[in-house]
Amino acid sequence: MNSARSVTRFLWVFLGALAGVIGFAQVAAAQQEDEVVKISALPDRSEVRPGDQVAIAVVLEFSKGWHAHTNDPKIPASWGDFFAVPTTIETVDASGLKFAPVQWPKIEILKLDLVASGNPEDYGVYADKAVAYLPASVDATATGEAKVNIQVRYQACNDKTCLLAKTVTVPVTLKIVPAGTPSSAVADPGLFKDFDTRAFAQVGAAPVASTAFSTNVFGHKIEFDASGAGLVLLLALSVVGGFVLNLTPCVLPVIPLKVMGLSHSAGNPRRALFLGIVMSIGVIAFWLSIGVAISTLSWFKAVNQLFQQPWFTIGVGVFIALMATGMLGLFDINLPGFVYLVDPKTDSPAGSFLFGIMTAVLSTPCTAPFMGAAAAWSTKQPILVALATFGAIGFGMSIPYLVLALFPKLVSRVPKSGPGSSLVKQVMGLFMLAIAVFFLGSGLDPLLRLPVDPPMRWHWWVVAGLVILASGWMIVQSFKIVKTKPLLAVLVVTGLGLSAGGVAFAAEQTDRGPINWLGYTTERFDKARAEGKVVVLDFTAEWCLNCKALEGTVLNRKDVAAALNADGVVALRVDLTGENKVGQAKLQELNWAGIPLLAVFGPGTPEPVKFDSYTPQLVTEALAKAKGGR
Repeated sequence: MNSARSVTRFLWVFLGALAGVIGFAQVAAAQQEDEVVKISALPDRSEVRPGDQVAIAVVLEFSKGWHAHTNDPKIPASWGDFFAVPTTIETVDASGLKFAPVQWPKIEILKLDLVASGNPEDYGVYADKAVAYLPASVDATATGEAKVNIQVRYQACNDKTCLLAKTVTVPVTLKIVPAGTPSSAVADPGLFKDFDTRAFAQVGAAPVASTAFSTNVFGHKIEFDASGAGLVLLLALSVVGGFVLNLTPCVLPVIPLKVMGLSHSAGNPRRALFLGIVMSIGVIAFWLSIGVAISTLSWFKAVNQLFQQPWFTIGVGVFIALMATGMLGLFDINLPGFVYLVDPKTDSPAGSFLFGIMTAVLSTPCTAPFMGAAAAWSTKQPILVALATFGAIGFGMSIPYLVLALFPKLVSRVPKSGPGSSLVKQVMGLFMLAIAVFFLGSGLDPLLRLPVDPPMRWHWWVVAGLVILASGWMIVQSFKIVKTKPLLAVLVVTGLGLSAGGVAFAAEQTDRGPINWLGYTTERFDKARAEGKVVVLDFTAEWCLNCKALEGTVLNRKDVAAALNADGVVALRVDLTGENKVGQAKLQELNWAGIPLLAVFGPGTPEPVKFDSYTPQLVTEALAKAKGGR
């Protein structure tokens, strides 16, 4: 009972702290921006008939001296890497209405110096009273009311500074009257004087921002409407995606640690089940917190965005290093009390909960098929749908631990004490140190260079050294404690294989590879596009192991590399290891949330071909298609 109460208290503290941080951020943003921008939406009439056409005016009213970027900001060349958040207008939860594309306001040209260069430049903005229009038609079978939530995302600026981007949701409700009823008068004729009625011809058969879900997995496109029964399918895919996260290189190394922990309780099924459930709660709590953050913080829209902050990556590395220190039996030194909570040897409820959080954190650099697409889709949905999606991801990831907890006999033969158990802990501790060095090196790297410069990757040789040390220690100690020759042979071969693999992987990661990559800049991209060349954007990061796996197994293949180095092809690497605002802006422009992403542009493809998982054949076919219009 005491254990249960301690976990409950821990959960309340964790959730309370999360709510406090989010609440503070929202209040601070609201106090800043509500004073300078007022958002409203007004239909041209309050009563409509089935089949009617209706225009909705979305009004942005700015205080004196304030403005917002346009929906397609044109950054002056002298501003360099300045990042402008485009203004966007989307329809959500539409009922009884179909929409055409937004008719944007007129652009006002101002002399601005948003980079403090001392030389103001002409820059197009929305200012004063900017009115956008949403052309819509009422479904022929609609009755009662037609509703829609209009989401406006913008960044307010004056001539010296820009505030944080903000998303405002404005509800609009129309009363539907019977066919044949006289149409109501236009609410404010002056407000609609600039509306182009020809836009009604573009009204489609579905809302602009619908519940449609789409993803591409190794060339296989999956599409369906994720509402109603479709939402159940989406949640099922989220569970699958969460489960697959356990098989990624980010998470796989820590699973044996929890297996060892559960083996200590294998003789006590109730305690094994309790600890497994507590760890699962930790996994799910982390993913729910991510869902809350994505739904409430306008600047946070991608799961692996956490690792674009070097301090976070370094913090994860330090945390794992402290855990490894505990596994190596070095907790005799005076470490902070919280370290002992996550010592894998203790099997405490608090330790299991924090171990679940740590396991989930480790998974964030490695988005899995379905999981990444589902998470990105949920960022544009109501908060309850987003939370259900992220909760399903967390549940899927927790399934292996729940199974082991429900069937403790599966781990009952894992050594609980003695030389074998100590050796496993020592070897896993050294491997954990290697993982810690990976995160520490990935966090320090963007602090020591610019995003357009090649990554340093020095830390991979330290990782290889620790893998060799762990493997060598396993081999040496195995000769002392292993009595059966077949098992000894397996351990020796495994150790030698791991050592060789560590050296080979470090050599591969520090090799610049066969492709002539250039660091991404908007100037390089625009110049190549203007010259009619095929442009390949590889969105990657040093902490993204999925990105590295695709690079090594697909892009660096001889035939693919030759195609990427061919005349008329420009290969640009968009490095998101750190806070690369220009690269992040391009990712947002492509309507993508996370990485990896490979985008291919060319004369033969009006829209870029985009992959987050791909094969050599898919890449070479995309390059050939992109050249088709030449």
